[in-house]
Amino acid sequence: MMKKEKPNIPDEKLVDMYENMLKIRLVEEKLIELHPEQLMKSPHHYYNGQEAVAVGVSAALTKNDYVFSNHRSHGHYIAKGGDLNKFIAEMYCKIDGCSRGKGGSMHLIDTTVGHMGSSAIVSGNIPIAAGAGLAFKMQNKKNVSISYFGDGAADEGALYESLNFAALKKLPVIFICENNFFASFSKVAARQALENIPGRAESFGVPGKRVNGNDVIEVYNATKEAVKRARNGKGPTLIETVTYRVKGHCGTGDDIDPKLRTKEELESWEKKCPIKNFKKFLMDNNILTEQQDKQIGKKLQDQIEKAVEFGRTSPLPGKDELFKDVFN
Repeated sequence: MMKKEKPNIPDEKLVDMYENMLKIRLVEEKLIELHPEQLMKSPHHYYNGQEAVAVGVSAALTKNDYVFSNHRSHGHYIAKGGDLNKFIAEMYCKIDGCSRGKGGSMHLIDTTVGHMGSSAIVSGNIPIAAGAGLAFKMQNKKNVSISYFGDGAADEGALYESLNFAALKKLPVIFICENNFFASFSKVAARQALENIPGRAESFGVPGKRVNGNDVIEVYNATKEAVKRARNGKGPTLIETVTYRVKGHCGTGDDIDPKLRTKEELESWEKKCPIKNFKKFLMDNNILTEQQDKQIGKKLQDQIEKAVEFGRTSPLPGKDELFKDVFN
């Protein structure tokens, strides 16, 4: 449930957070609607249900802070200020996409907004985010680096090596674990003898905190505290956000058919929808009206339709693009 009391956050910022969450949801619903056309060739890992994490984190950042993402990257990119036209064009693998049509859904990059890249390699972005933190420190910058990863990546050695190094050097890195209880088709309870991800950070002297990943205010407050700590030279923080993906691991299904979860489990989490609950919270506190909500929805739908048209009509990359932006 959302907090009952009104937080010490400007109303305008709260409405912006709601709008960004809704934008992510509506964009993904549009992608699902377009899926039968089979014109978007890269696999999609939808972010539905986890919107409060990316928005809560990004609301505590500046444009100059860096985020490093994973295969479920749509929400991270949009929340960081990503351009919808570039995003949809990339879904179509077109030249005007944020990755110039070479990345598709799982490999988004847009350095102009501080989204420094997403990778389908599990835990692959974690040491890179730590490296960015080291660069910030060496350059005497106050920027922070964010690594998004799932509970599956929390099983990987790259996390522990990065935690140790970040702690040793007091790097301005924030490790955001989105625990949605599944690593592809493997439940967290089948993989982890002790479900205490924050405790793993604490073993390196790094503060670890578990928050309700479906509560955008709770995510924002935890991130804001971690950012302040990082900017003040006190080192890294790990935040475990407990959330749930509504769609299947990959694609438009719901993962009920392969018996990964039950209909009852899915429905119970749908009732915890971060967007519906936050909307109710805003209305109960007279921060958002029904009229404002309709205006926001219409504005976003118009933006999305224009972005789809932009993506459809953008040209495919030419042969001359084959070896551009490629490092070997």
